[in-house]
Amino acid sequence: MIRLLVVDDHELVRIGLRHILADYPSIIIAGEAGEGEVALRMNRHLKPDVVLLDVCLPGLSGFEVTRRLKQASPRVGVIILTVHERAPYPERLLEAGASAYLTKGCAATELIQAIETVARGGRHIGSGIAQKMALNVLPGRQRSPFDGLSSREMEVLLMLTDGKKVADIAQTMHLSPKTVATYKYRIYEKLNTRNDVDMTRMAMRYGIVAPA
Repeated sequence: MIRLLVVDDHELVRIGLRHILADYPSIIIAGEAGEGEVALRMNRHLKPDVVLLDVCLPGLSGFEVTRRLKQASPRVGVIILTVHERAPYPERLLEAGASAYLTKGCAATELIQAIETVARGGRHIGSGIAQKMALNVLPGRQRSPFDGLSSREMEVLLMLTDGKKVADIAQTMHLSPKTVATYKYRIYEKLNTRNDVDMTRMAMRYGIVAPA
């Protein structure tokens, strides 16, 4: 029996997953959460085998939740299930500790395959994602300026583009405001932007965040 924790802030997505998994008695949903902090508490209490995790959540994003899940429970398998398929999302979330990466457009059979593979300690990357990642390393590929950001920098960028202040980000990430400010200006430098407005516009242009 595979115990699954589902983490997604959209109730309709969670309902859809319950409907899909109802046909697979070997997989049970042990719990559901709509926020990262709640997911971390439920992980400690429920001890799931696999966590099915969205990237964009209220408060902590999938980057920080993945990192903290793996720190607290090294054996738990984290599957990212998201709408984001562009670089650098897959690469950075796999670096943060995820064992699988799928888009929400994947087939139900592939989702089940990923859950079973990750529960056994394996890894799974959606076929479309794997192809894009392979193409990203080919010579001559036009790289996105966001490719150079670390997973921590991506986490800070997502919060900044969501309108959060440095002090709030520091509290959420359990970092000092000085450290977050350092990340912020390092992001500016890497993206060649001058302020949060420029950075947000660039993130929208490259599909890192959705247009407001």
